[in-house]
Amino acid sequence: MATHMPYTARTSSGDVFEISFPLHAETGSAMRVSQLLTAILETLDREIAILGETSNGDVLQALSMASAIRAAMIHAPLPVTQRLATQLQATALRAMEHAERQTPQAGHA
Repeated sequence: MATHMPYTARTSSGDVFEISFPLHAETGSAMRVSQLLTAILETLDREIAILGETSNGDVLQALSMASAIRAAMIHAPLPVTQRLATQLQATALRAMEHAERQTPQAGHA
C-alpha cells in the first residue's frame, strides 16, 4: 500500500496545488480516495457557481459538518471516530503546508 497519494488540485481561480497527502495505514484504496476527493471538489465548484457568492468559511463549515456526519455513520464508539476524523484532518492540513502552489499570472503584456 502506498504511504502517500500525489494529487493535483486545480481551483476555479486558476491556482494549481501539487500535494503529497500521507495516507492512513488502513487506507483501502488510494485510487478511490483520489476519485472521491476529485468528485467532492468538482461538486463544490459546480454548486458555488450555481449558488453564487459563498464565503470560504461557509464552505469549510459545511465540509466539517459533512465529515462529522460521515464519522458518526461508522459503527464504532463516537470518541474513536471523532479522533480518527480529527487526525485525518490534521494530517491533510499539514500536507498543504508543503504543497507547491502555482498561481496564474494576471494582467496584460
